[in-house]
Parts: sequence; structure tokens; C-alpha cells
Amino acid sequence: MDLKLNNSWQKFLDEESKKNYFVELISFMDVAYKNETVFPAKNELLKAFSMCSIEDVTVVILGQDPYPTKGYANGLCFSVNEDVKPFPKSLKNIFSEIENDLSIPSPENGNLERWANQGVLLLNNVLSVIEGKPDSHAKKGWEIFTSAAIDYLGKEKEGIVYLLWGSKAQEKAAKIDEKHNLILKSVHPSPLSAYRGFFGCKHFSKTNEYLITLGKNPINW
Repeated sequence: MDLKLNNSWQKFLDEESKKNYFVELISFMDVAYKNETVFPAKNELLKAFSMCSIEDVTVVILGQDPYPTKGYANGLCFSVNEDVKPFPKSLKNIFSEIENDLSIPSPENGNLERWANQGVLLLNNVLSVIEGKPDSHAKKGWEIFTSAAIDYLGKEKEGIVYLLWGSKAQEKAAKIDEKHNLILKSVHPSPLSAYRGFFGCKHFSKTNEYLITLGKNPINW
């Protein structure tokens, strides 16, 4: 598998590609794509990085793993292709919180490329999944890769808002410098947990307030 990024993340990818875990991960992925139905498509595995160069990152949202439903996953956490209706329940809850927080009505589609284009790094903890089998590519090496990405980003710049929803995302907090970034934590927006603190967290207005204090553009959620 030939993975390349035409932006400032390429140096990071080059460094990781020399490590044993990553060599084993790519070998595993080559076999997986041949023998299973894997999401997202190969050319969208690193979409979060390709759409949001390090220089542009102002917000990081961490998800768990891609949607295991055909036609949903597009390489950005929580995002779905434009023709997906109804929205996955977690995404619907995200849009509900945005509406309650900022009075922005739910959008017509769930493709979050519009956020990525504004500097929101939409990164899953695990970047691939087998159709119909959530968490099926856990502990294959992606967690090491995405943790390394957070670490690398933190060394390159500061003043970033990290939205950590759910326990798996919050495990990444140890990689983040709390003194020079804003970390916002909540339960996951899934229907099983959203009512326990995601609803009412106001992470979207808090994010924009922080960015404005730093002289950065707020996100048009």
C-alpha cells in the first residue's frame, strides 16, 4: 500500500513508516483489503491528514473508528457521504448539540469536509474497520499511529482546541500540553451516553471563544 500526503504531514508519515509497528500495520491492511470489505476506501484512509495540513489545524476532534456501514465512512471521523440519510445517531446528536449551543440548524448533509476545510482535524483513533464489525481493526497499530500524530502536532504548534468525546478519545489527553492548548472532554455523543453530559457541554461555542481570544477565525459549525 502506497500512502502519501501532499502537505506538511508527509514528514510525520515518513518517520512513522520506518517503524516496525507501521510496517506490520500496512502489511495487515494490504491483506485486509484483499480479503474483507474494509471501510473507508484505500484512498481515504489518511483523508483527515490530507484535508488539514498542520499549519491549518486549529481544532482536533477524535472519534473511535469508521462507520462499519456501507456507503457511510469517508475518512473523517463522524462524517458521512452526502447521500446518507438519516444521519447516524452520533452525528445527529452532534448536530443537535450545535443547534442548542449556537442556534445553528441541522445541515442538509452530514459530510464534514466543510469543517476540515476550516482547520478541523477529524481524526479517528482507529482508521479502518471491517463492514458490519465495529472495532474490528482495534489493536492492529492504528492507535499507535494516531497517538504519534497527536504528539507530533503538539510539538509543531499550540493554541489548538482538542475535543475528546468518550473514554478512548480521552486516553489521548496525556499527549497534549494543557498549558498551551484547550482540552474539552465529554462522554461520547452516541445515544448510549450523550444524555450523560454531551448534551449541554457547549463545546462548540467554547471552541470558538478560545479561538477568538487567540486572534484565530472561529469555526462555522
